[in-house]
Amino acid sequence: MHPHLQSALAQRRAIKIISGLNNFNTAHVTAVVQAAEQGGATFVDIAADPELIQTVRQSIRLPICVSAVEPEKFVEAVSAGADLIEIGNFDSFYAQGRQFSAPEVLELTHQTRALLPTIPLSVTVPHILELDQQVQLAQELVQAGANLIQTEGGTSSDPIHAGTLGLMEKAAPTLAAAYEIARSVDIPVLCASGLSNVTAPLAIAAGASGIGVGSAVNRLHDPLAMVAAVRCLVESLPQAATRPAIG
Repeated sequence: MHPHLQSALAQRRAIKIISGLNNFNTAHVTAVVQAAEQGGATFVDIAADPELIQTVRQSIRLPICVSAVEPEKFVEAVSAGADLIEIGNFDSFYAQGRQFSAPEVLELTHQTRALLPTIPLSVTVPHILELDQQVQLAQELVQAGANLIQTEGGTSSDPIHAGTLGLMEKAAPTLAAAYEIARSVDIPVLCASGLSNVTAPLAIAAGASGIGVGSAVNRLHDPLAMVAAVRCLVESLPQAATRPAIG
């Protein structure tokens, strides 16, 4: 695993900025990843498109993660310069009625490992599963070769309050998953989906080694606002005790 990322995970201060699995707008993705770097993020997550990866690689020095649900795409992505790969960003599909079962995610992991046995691999655990099923899947994913487990749930939560309480309600599913999974596996857990600077510290307190944030940054249109949002996330994370990062 990239030393910069490994160190941040060990310190439990990793921050991933997500441009979007289906975001192929080169100008927008470039703005997001540059803001991520300027704001102090640890790494970025972009679509598994070779041309996009090459453009981003020329724009930033941060480690590049690519997301997809088709293992074959990862091979070209790694050749184009991706530092790690992720089976995930399932949130992009839920609005279309597409859901991912535990056996399907596990099979995608096995297929990916067969194609790329050594590249650092992150796998998202679908929040549509019951918490005990999420834990079981996470354990099976570790056995299948995952180096990082990611949680989700924010885009499907439905807060009923505004302000800080609403932000906590939105983050509740991914925080709960991070709490349960982090105690059941011996690899880092990244808490993602629906987080903000208010709830990011709660993710670390729940046991996560880092956070993943997308819409709080990538939906902004002003580059300076993007940088400010990333810095706010960075500053929100507590100075936590060191924990081993596997990979």
